[in-house]
Amino acid sequence: MKKTLSLITLLAAGTTQAAGFQVNTHSARSTGMGNAAAAWLDDSSAIYSNSANILGVEKLDITAGVTGILPSLQFTPTGGEVQGQKTTLSPPPHVFAVYKITDKLAAGVGFYTPFGASSRWEDGFVGRFRAQESGLSIYNINPTVAYQVHDRFRVGAGLNIARGTLEIKRALGFVTSEGQVHLGGAGWGLGFNAGVQAVVVPKLVTLGVQYRSAIGMTFKGDADFRDVPPAFQGRLPDTRVQGDVKLPQSVVAGVAFTPLDRLTLAFDANWVGWSSFPELAIEFPDNPAINNPLPKNWRSTWNFHLGGEYGITEALQVRAGLIWDPAPSPNETLTPDLPDADRFGMSAGVGYSFGAVRVDAAYQFVNLFDKDSTAPGIPGVYNGTAQVFGLTLGYSM
Repeated sequence: MKKTLSLITLLAAGTTQAAGFQVNTHSARSTGMGNAAAAWLDDSSAIYSNSANILGVEKLDITAGVTGILPSLQFTPTGGEVQGQKTTLSPPPHVFAVYKITDKLAAGVGFYTPFGASSRWEDGFVGRFRAQESGLSIYNINPTVAYQVHDRFRVGAGLNIARGTLEIKRALGFVTSEGQVHLGGAGWGLGFNAGVQAVVVPKLVTLGVQYRSAIGMTFKGDADFRDVPPAFQGRLPDTRVQGDVKLPQSVVAGVAFTPLDRLTLAFDANWVGWSSFPELAIEFPDNPAINNPLPKNWRSTWNFHLGGEYGITEALQVRAGLIWDPAPSPNETLTPDLPDADRFGMSAGVGYSFGAVRVDAAYQFVNLFDKDSTAPGIPGVYNGTAQVFGLTLGYSM
């Protein structure tokens, strides 16, 4: 069997506000509505949520912002005490710009981080031989076009140019001492997205669907072994690591209902193809004897988003949302290198416009329910919380 290196499975011990390692908070407006955005969100950030919807801009629209993700994950080994993580704040940025070329044609580009995770387990963590610290970021450049096929039907498509970076620390156990391995590297990948929006009942009901392809990536980096006893140094020299990466494909389908001029209700169902990660494996081209593939057998999952926005005035909007997001990992392969749990999120947000300039802010609280692990060697329970703070500035003309 071919041994590969996955960006998330390379000892990564991170959590985000979404299950697995997905990040979907690329607009504070959308975050405030529980990320239910596929059918209605029509500013430049629609490059992420549904490319067809960028036709909703008037002429030029620019949004830029940042999301602060503050996870708090715990692990309680069977018969042991609670183990926690050090405080780690991840600030993935987002920038989008769209220009409407004609009444029926729009083009734009986005920069954001669709996948990522960052964490640091506390010193002395019982699972340190699986994971100590990690930082994963996938940066995506997403040029996009959209066309109005019919008064009630829009289509859009985009190219995804992905750059992945990774830094990892993991403890190594020897007979009478401990060492450490540091890994780092990067890779490029290419994919695409395509979306449609349909107006079912004018000014009342719209539907939206978007597909994002899987992204293949060749990852290359270096492994630095530290504090290795002399007896083991010949077997663990500093060396290269490499492998093939496949970020999951996804499909989102949404509906938006506008019963009043200033009230929008939305629901999204999102399928993520996590089954593209059957195993955790690292390839050391110069030292294949230390390759150690581990089965993960992740399952593809559905997550669900419900949200609403109400305009108190023309300039002031308030928002709220709910999220249900199951973990893709089965209990028998859940370990500290890829911790996860089923998630329920609640969000709230506010937006205000100052003429051509607007400001959106959002807060999201995510509860990670108890998730039992029956993995050999380190059984226990994972749980925790995550807090998400979103701020987006916008300009339109």
